[in-house]
Amino acid sequence: MVGRDIPLNQGCLAPVRAIIPKGSILDPSLDAAVVGGNVLTSQRVVDVIFRAFGACAASQGCMNNITFGNELVSYYETVAGGAGAGPGWHGRSGVHTHMTNTRITDPEILEKRYPVILKSFELAQGTGGAGQFRGGSGVRRELLFRQQMVLSVLTERRAFRPYGLQGERPLPLGRGS
Repeated sequence: MVGRDIPLNQGCLAPVRAIIPKGSILDPSLDAAVVGGNVLTSQRVVDVIFRAFGACAASQGCMNNITFGNELVSYYETVAGGAGAGPGWHGRSGVHTHMTNTRITDPEILEKRYPVILKSFELAQGTGGAGQFRGGSGVRRELLFRQQMVLSVLTERRAFRPYGLQGERPLPLGRGS
C-alpha cells in the first residue's frame, strides 16, 4: 500500500489498533446468524482498507465458494475472480485475491474423482471495467453433473457493485446461474 519499495523500518512494525464494536459484523453476538466469516467477511474488510487508502479498486468481494455433493461424494472449492486495478496498474484476471491463496482443482482430477464434467472455465472478458487502468476480468465456470447433486454457492457482488478507484464508475453486478 506504500506504492514503492522501502526498507524495513520501525514504522512498518508499529501495530495498528482496531476498534471493533460489539454486535458488529466483525464481533457478532452469540445468537447472530453468521456464515462465511473467513471466506467472505475477511475479503470485504480488505476491500474497505484498500478503498480507505486509495490503494486499489474492489476485487470480487469474497472467495466465491462452491460446494456440491450427495450421499456418496462432497466437494468444496474457491473460484477465482478479478483483482481491482490500482492507481498505476491493471488488475489481474482470473486470480484469487487477498487471503484466497488457494489453487483450484485441475479439471482432469475433478472429472476423474467426481461425477461432474467441467464444460467450460474461462475468463469473462471485459468484466473488469474500462478505466485508464482496468480491473481484472472475472471467470465463468460451467459444471455438468452426472448424478443428482446438491449445489451451494457463496458469492459476492450480486447486490452491491464493485467500486472503482479515482472516480471510475462501479462495475456491473456479478451473475450466477
